[in-house]
Amino acid sequence: MFLSNLLTTAQQVFILYILIAVGFIADKTGLYTEKASKLNTNLLFYIVTPLVIVNSFLTIDNSPENLRNFGIAALGGVVLHVVGIVLTLPLFRKTDKAKAGLYRYASIYGNCGYMALPLANAVLGAQGAFYGSAVIMVFNIFTFTHGIYIMGAQKGGFNFKKLLINPGTIGVALGLPLYLLGVQLPTVIATPISSLASLNTPLAMLIFGTYIANTDIKTMFTDKRIYVVGLVKLIAVPLIMIVGFKLLNIPQMLATALAISASAPCANNTVILAGKYNLDTGTASKTVALVSFFSIITMPVMIALAAT
Repeated sequence: MFLSNLLTTAQQVFILYILIAVGFIADKTGLYTEKASKLNTNLLFYIVTPLVIVNSFLTIDNSPENLRNFGIAALGGVVLHVVGIVLTLPLFRKTDKAKAGLYRYASIYGNCGYMALPLANAVLGAQGAFYGSAVIMVFNIFTFTHGIYIMGAQKGGFNFKKLLINPGTIGVALGLPLYLLGVQLPTVIATPISSLASLNTPLAMLIFGTYIANTDIKTMFTDKRIYVVGLVKLIAVPLIMIVGFKLLNIPQMLATALAISASAPCANNTVILAGKYNLDTGTASKTVALVSFFSIITMPVMIALAAT
């Protein structure tokens, strides 16, 4: 069972990295550059991601069990981020303050929207995306409060507008009422939603490929602190979560969906927020790129452990 799950997940992860390689090659050949991908980031962030969440609500049966599991998934997302926050408290204290914030952010916040969500959809179907959307909602709440705070990007308190209005919460705000009320959208509306949502996987991976293409790969492997980030993000956090799932006897599909989110590499937001707040984008890009590279090996193992 473990080997079967491992091979299935490894295949899906490998498919995603083929798409990343296409983005990498496209950037190097000038067909689709990082400059162009940055324009598409807003499309992905503000339109496609919310519609992926809405679409997941539209394709799941309205049942008490699914609603209960959605709540459990949201709670699991809270625990996931709290575990990461606690584990990083003693780390990077001797590092430059600005860079320390980036390393901590990368250790805590995973690529649950652009990596975990498409992978959950590929491995578990719409139900996996349904549970993953709960984690994305929690991710956005944490990242626009604690996340930008530890980066040193936000002064004078939290931005509550961003806390309430972001892609994750907008997607849930639109999709959850439709789900609870059992609304069946007409085809003329449901089809465009589904079509735009299907852009999430290829577009996100192509964009990420352009980021890696513009990373200084030679120095990427010499920063020891990135390996610490990888150890926390790819091994420590997911293992703690998986053990918790086993002890609490969480349903297997739900546990697998949460494990996918827990084992995802550093969030692309590490780079996006670094650029937005004039932080060290070079360090952010190298961290995301290297940890994502290691996740090719670690993600299938962690997901297989959760699914076994």
